[in-house]
This record gives sequence, structure tokens and C-alpha cells, in this order.
Amino acid sequence: MHLAELNIGRLLADTDDPRVADFMANLDRVNRLAKRMPGFVWMMEGSGEPGRGNTDVKIGGDPRFVSNLSVWADAESLGTFVWKTLHKQFFDRRAEWFEVLGTQHFVMWGVPEGHRPTLAEALDRLEYNKAHGDSDHAFGWGWLRADKSDKTDKSVDAGKSPAAAVTE
Repeated sequence: MHLAELNIGRLLADTDDPRVADFMANLDRVNRLAKRMPGFVWMMEGSGEPGRGNTDVKIGGDPRFVSNLSVWADAESLGTFVWKTLHKQFFDRRAEWFEVLGTQHFVMWGVPEGHRPTLAEALDRLEYNKAHGDSDHAFGWGWLRADKSDKTDKSVDAGKSPAAAVTE
């Protein structure tokens, strides 16, 4: 199994507004880095226009809602990219460019190797996670880090880490 992730946000302004210019100017740079990372498998692409990332892919027709949908070999690979590369600098600055959403906006789930999730599938996983909380079906970082010894997943029972159990 591989690991899919969806992260959505709503920009404070339209993509051509100076208030989000630094974010937009660095999308390609951060995406190129992701694609070179060990464990990267696939990323949803937009128009392919330089400096746009996949911001052309709209959620609910709202031009300020942007999404990142990608697949990784495992949670460790994704975590390394998110927390230990240039991406972290932009993550730390997210309040400069994005509204604070009142609801969950990030979700992960296991996918068979070769599967490329659609945005609709990913949004369904996010909604499931909002409604039911973390589970094998949809989860966040905290669920991966939690002691899952009370879960019935055989790989966890066999002494493997929660991240390995979910992404094998």
C-alpha cells in the first residue's frame, strides 16, 4: 500500500493578488522538490502553467480554495518532505496566505500501489474523517503517532510502528 494525502486551504486573496504573490511564486519550487524526494509517487497537477501549481483545480467552484493531493510510498517519506525540507518554511508562513479554516482540512489514507485518487475521492475521505474521526479509512498525523496497541491491525500487533502498519 501507498499513502495518499489531501491538504486544502482557502487563500486570503485571489491567486493574482500581491498578498499571496510569494506563495504563488514558490509553488513550482516546492512542487519540484516534492517530486525529487525519495518516496514521492504522484501529485495531482493543474493546468501546467508555470507558477500555478494545481491552483486551477477548484473546490466547489471557489477560485480561492486550493488543494494538494499526492501519493507517497509511506508516511515517513511524506513526513520528511513536510517537516524536514524547504516545505516547512512555507508551512510555517501559511497564516500569511491562507484563511484559518474552522474545520479539518488535511487527511491521509492508504491506497493500492498504482492508484491515483481523484479530488472527489479525496474530499470524500476528508468528509469521512470529519464525521467519524481518525480510523484506517481516513486519518491525520496524530493517529499515525498515537499508540495503536488497542487496534486490531495485525501489523501493529506484530510490533511494527503505526506508520509502517498503515503504509505497507
